[in-house]
Amino acid sequence: MKVNSSIPDDILKIQKKLCEYEIGSRNYKKYKKILEKHTKRYSMQKRVNSNIKTIETVEKLEKTNK
Repeated sequence: MKVNSSIPDDILKIQKKLCEYEIGSRNYKKYKKILEKHTKRYSMQKRVNSNIKTIETVEKLEKTNK
């Protein structure tokens, strides 16, 4: 049974790997950088999708008002 998670699998895998390393170690810093990049990309995708939905809603409302 698969749980519907709002966090992508790749981010979860990176977080699990990050927990294995000691804070401040070379690998910890490397995985932290990778996690930041993935999180930033994911949040940007969410924002873009949200903006697209808002634009579509506004367009629908303008069409119905005409």
